[in-house]
This record gives sequence, structure tokens and C-alpha cells, in this order.
Amino acid sequence: MLKRLKPFYIQNRFFYACLGIILLFIVSFIFPRLFNIVKLLVLLLVALTILDTLLLFMAKRGVVGNRLLPEKFSNGDQNAIELTLENFYTFPVNVRVIDEIPVQFQVRNFNIERRLKASSVSKLQYELRPVERGEYHFGKLNIYASSVFGLVARRFVSAENKMVPTYPSFMQLRKYDLLAISNNLHQYGIKKIRKIGHTMEFEQIKEYVLGDDLRTINWKATAKTNQLMVNQFQDEKSQPVYSVIDKGRVMKMPFDGLTLLDYAINASLVISNVALKKQDKAGILAFSKKVENIVVAERRTSQMNLVLETLYNVKTDYFESDYGRLYADVKRNINQRSLMLLYTNFETLDGLHRQLPYLKGIAKNHLLVVIFFKNTELNTLIEDKAETVQQAYDKVIAEKFAYEKRLIVSELQKYGIQSILTAPEDLTINTINKYLEIKARGLL
Repeated sequence: MLKRLKPFYIQNRFFYACLGIILLFIVSFIFPRLFNIVKLLVLLLVALTILDTLLLFMAKRGVVGNRLLPEKFSNGDQNAIELTLENFYTFPVNVRVIDEIPVQFQVRNFNIERRLKASSVSKLQYELRPVERGEYHFGKLNIYASSVFGLVARRFVSAENKMVPTYPSFMQLRKYDLLAISNNLHQYGIKKIRKIGHTMEFEQIKEYVLGDDLRTINWKATAKTNQLMVNQFQDEKSQPVYSVIDKGRVMKMPFDGLTLLDYAINASLVISNVALKKQDKAGILAFSKKVENIVVAERRTSQMNLVLETLYNVKTDYFESDYGRLYADVKRNINQRSLMLLYTNFETLDGLHRQLPYLKGIAKNHLLVVIFFKNTELNTLIEDKAETVQQAYDKVIAEKFAYEKRLIVSELQKYGIQSILTAPEDLTINTINKYLEIKARGLL
């Protein structure tokens, strides 16, 4: 019997009723006629409490819950968790659901309240947004059921402990996947690039239409068909595209919950998929004190799974990144000219100058694109009107940092190194833009 009463919980309504009765007892000292009525109310409360307890605890099965979790979470995205609640009582019950979600979310007020019809099945859903990769452990699913009286509740524990790994944003990957296949990437704000000239990879001979380059006219085919025919070219294929991720301490800066490292990892996953869809080779490498997490650029069926598993394990070591080691490893191991998308962050011009010799060395043999980030947290300081001396000082310093970021872009252009200065949330779109531009212009 004690075991069956273990999940017994007294509801707030019972205490409110007791408080009301106590107040009536106090009033009955002034109005003695109320005393007998108050005693009847006490008996009524006791009777209802016993009845409520019997209704909830006499049944062997009350409410059974089940939690449906995805195989893995997508980092930085809203992931849906589905709950199924089955009411075996022959009367409606009110339930309060408290799910023991992973500690990484730091949610201490999780509470879902619903009313379940008699002998029915209901489905609930809530969303979680992880902001770091790794393992997320769920605890038990606690369901507190109460009858129409609402004086006591019975707790039901369902759903065993379970771990869900959080991977780089594969939801973002899926969003761009079909667009990459159908050449409709511009639908998500990704600009179309006008081709300047053409590459030399022949595709087909077609009829001339207004706007075609007159220099591509195929005179032999024109003579045979008695109408103008032109050669059509396509972007060169099977070109290596490497996402080079700086995992030093500069990439631990957080924006909207995600670190710059995680933004870079999510963008690398998407650009690798786009490159493979465009018939190029995709590869990954990460560096800090040494070069690690290497995936050689290939174009094979299992390449995306290999890239995803590798990016899952990329973690910062909080050291200063060694660009000299990166240059040496790239020169020794990557012989074919490749597109190198370097995700890093430079806050000052002096920081760039320290690494510039190594960047110029990489750019001699490869097409290097340095991708670094705007400090969007400074926008508020720059845009707000300064009303005090301290605010004016903060505004000037913020403008200085923003101006220095633009100077870094100019400094890189001076040495023929392409760059992307982007807000963290626009990283993926801007990276795809640059890749499409490079392919369209045949720079690689």
C-alpha cells in the first residue's frame, strides 16, 4: 500500500481550501453560528480528498507517456520533441508534464499542462535549440495527473534515460540541398552571378540565341546546319574545395548562443555538400597548434557522412593558432591547386600582419578566401546616439574596431587574397555566394 501511495502529491488547491477553512474558523469566533457550517466544510474537504485519492490510485494504469526523440540534434536549429500521452482512466484528467531535459539547456521551469479526455490518446510537441555539439542526456518523463477535484495528484514516470548526440546543422544542409541540385540557390537570398568570360570545359553545341557570345560561334557546325551554332561551356568540375577551420581561441567568441567555431562548422558542412552537388571535390581540415580533423578532398558517395562525422569532433583547444604549421602542411600535402575557404577571425590589423606572410604563401599555389566576422555586438553602440561622455567614448572605440575590419579587407585585396567579411548569421549564404562567383568567373 505504501508503494502505491509513493507517487501521492497534494495539490495547491487543497492548501487553499485549508487556508479558507482556517479563516472561517477565525470568523466563527465573531459569528458563532458559522462554527457548525465550518465543521461541515472540514468533513466535506476530508471526504473529497479521500474520494479524489481513490479515483486516482484504484486504477492500475492511469496515464502512460512516451517521448519520441530524433536520432540526433541539429546544432543551432529548433529540434522537435514529441510526447504521446495515453489516458487509461474512464474520466477526464488534468495533467502536468515535466520532462527532465538535458542540463545544457538550463531550463528550470519546464511545464506543460493539458486536459486529457477519458480513455484517449493525445500528442504534444515542444522544441529545443542546442548551441553546442556533444552528447545530450534526457532523464525521466514525469506526468502528474489530477481529477476534476484537483486536490491530490498521482505521479507517473515514463520514458527511460536516453542520450541524443548533437551534430553540425544538418537541417541547414537539407535546406540548401535541393536548391543546389536545381540551381535555385538564389531563392534564399543567394545572388546570381553574371559570368565574365567562360571556362574551357566544353558541354555541347547549340543554336545561337540573342545574347550569346559571338566569339563562341562554331563555324563548322554553322556551315553544316545553315544556321548559327555556338559552343556552350560549363563550369569546370572535379576541383578540390577545402574548408579550413581555425579552432583556436579567437573562434570561441559567442553570437546568439553559438560560437564562431560552430558557425564555421555549420557553413563548412553546407558548402561541402554544395561543392559535391556541383561535381567538385570537398575536403575539410582544422588547425590550431597543429593541423587535425583532415578529410582529403574527394567526390564519392560516402564523403558527406565522413565530413559530418569529422566536423562533429572538431573542438577548440584555446591555443593561439599556428599559421606557419598550416602553411607547411598545406604545401606538403595538397599538391593540386584548390579553393581554400579559411574560416578565422581577425580583430585588428596587427593581428593580420602577423599571419600575412603565411597567407600569401598559401595564396601562391591555391585560391585562398579568408572568411572572418563582423562584431555585430558593436552595432548597437555605433547606431545609438551618445548622450554622455562615456557613451561617446564607447561609440568612437566601436567605430574604430568596425573601421579596422574594413581595413583588413583592403589589406588582403592588396595582395590578391579574396575575403568575406560577414555577420555570423549570414556566414553560410555569403560563403555559397563567393563559391558560386568563383565558379562562374573561372578563377579556380
